[in-house]
Amino acid sequence: MVAQVIDGKAFAAKVRAQVADQVAKLKEENGITPGLAVVLVGEDPASQVYVRSKGKMTVEVGMNSYEHKLDVDTSEADLLALIEKLNNDPAVHGILVQLPLPKHLNEDLVINSIDPAKDVDGFHISNVGLLGTGQKSMVPCTPLGCLMMLRDHHGSLSGMDAVVIGRSNIVGKPMAQLLLGDSCTVTIAHSRTKDLPDVVRRADIVVAAVGRPEMVPGDWIKEGATVIDVGINRIERDGKTKLVGDVDYASAAERAGAITPVPGGVGPMTIACLLANTLTACCRSNGLPEPEGLTA
Repeated sequence: MVAQVIDGKAFAAKVRAQVADQVAKLKEENGITPGLAVVLVGEDPASQVYVRSKGKMTVEVGMNSYEHKLDVDTSEADLLALIEKLNNDPAVHGILVQLPLPKHLNEDLVINSIDPAKDVDGFHISNVGLLGTGQKSMVPCTPLGCLMMLRDHHGSLSGMDAVVIGRSNIVGKPMAQLLLGDSCTVTIAHSRTKDLPDVVRRADIVVAAVGRPEMVPGDWIKEGATVIDVGINRIERDGKTKLVGDVDYASAAERAGAITPVPGGVGPMTIACLLANTLTACCRSNGLPEPEGLTA
């Protein structure tokens, strides 16, 4: 068996096109333009790249982009004051504070100072609680992107056996909640899981999100399973730097029915879902119907 490749780059382009169409409709029919504010503290090179990419794509889909770049030694009080200002700005529908923050800033305090209705990262404790209890929330972008790709590939996920490897607050836990919401039978596995290979072999769906390069070999994968590889790890091989996932792609692709590559799989969906979340937040704040096909 040679696995079908789930092309996240192409799927993300389709999602962005859907967002652009609905933004244009929102402008024409309601005179409203969704606005996304991104706050970057310091000069982390990877964060700068992400922020540039987010700003560019926000404008491309017709939204307003507001970038706030603060010095690395910005005080917590000044950062919280900026967030409060954005919370109260009716032109801003989504707020994202780029992580990681400099060590002197309390990430939990900062995230939980964002208006939950504008928390397009889905990290606010209120949104975590709403998602966990099956209520309407803002959903973290990466798990939302994974869910969209799974729904697109399978249609209904009802009754499928899913294993999520990784228990982070950003991916593992919300991914499990989303799969439960689609009526999967869900196991969260991690470094302390006994007989991890056997647990993974039971799964119709494997979502790997541990941040360990090629940790999951092909012989852990059930024949015909769908593999969603969230990991992005930079390694040295044959004197060159390359990006690999948490799954050993070559061996897993021989057993899986479908698999996401790294790069070009889950990664592009994260920004696409950030834009989708901003559109959703804008619609909700204005009492308008939510965008179809872009929410959990």
